[in-house]
Amino acid sequence: MLIIGFTLISDVAANALAAYVHYLSFMLCFGALVFERIRIKADPNRSEAIAILVADVVYGLAGIALLVSGILRLIYFGQGGGFYTQNPLFWVKIGIFVVVGLLSLYPTITYVLWAIPLSKGDLPQVTNQLAERFRLIINIELLGFASIPLFAAFMARGVGLPS
Repeated sequence: MLIIGFTLISDVAANALAAYVHYLSFMLCFGALVFERIRIKADPNRSEAIAILVADVVYGLAGIALLVSGILRLIYFGQGGGFYTQNPLFWVKIGIFVVVGLLSLYPTITYVLWAIPLSKGDLPQVTNQLAERFRLIINIELLGFASIPLFAAFMARGVGLPS
């Protein structure tokens, strides 16, 4: 049994809840990235810049939820830690997640810096070159994110496990 607040929930329900949070946070990450990819452009107006900033906050919070729910699933739910950690595909999946997270730092730091001019009523300076660079980075992130469920599907079927 798992205690959440003052409520006890069964192991099955806790497992289902952890899986749900994991899948939902993955979808939120992907959706926020797609939104950023579609909306990024040179010289955004105030509402466009704020929308991108908010999307990146959603992306970051969902990424944290994805990581935490993944760790909970690894330790407490699923097939058990040994099933995952002995599979090289698990480490590929984790590596992709880390690379995507590291790639996201540059746009995220830039978006956070947009808050300074936005708070003063000014607009962030976004050149065509910067917008193109962000599109490339986000495309790579989306490709990475899209490959993670493929590795998860293989892992769930035992692909990659030692014989």
